[in-house]
Amino acid sequence: MKNQEDFRLEWHGDVVVVTPASNIESMNWDLIEQAADLIMAPLRDQEVPLVIVDLSEVGYFGSVFLALLLRCHKFVKSRGGELVLCGASEMAAELLRITALDTLWAIYDTRDEALEAIS
Repeated sequence: MKNQEDFRLEWHGDVVVVTPASNIESMNWDLIEQAADLIMAPLRDQEVPLVIVDLSEVGYFGSVFLALLLRCHKFVKSRGGELVLCGASEMAAELLRITALDTLWAIYDTRDEALEAIS
């Protein structure tokens, strides 16, 4: 499955940092579910999943990636966890504002700020 290089998962204590690759926008709709499963799999063991999605390598994204984020968000929230974003480009931040998703997720400038906030 190609998705493996589309996402990097790093653990920082109980927090998992998901870093999508810059080619995330070329991901197909039919891979969204696989990608969501890939990201969520290690979280199934967490009592309260804490997720940071680091967007620093992503210039822009669209509905496919937003659908993926929403799937992950729904899973994390259903377990009483928290999903936050960091490192959004100006274009990505604007898209999150336009879609009002910036009201759903806390958005931090840096990974360190996000880690500090969520830990």
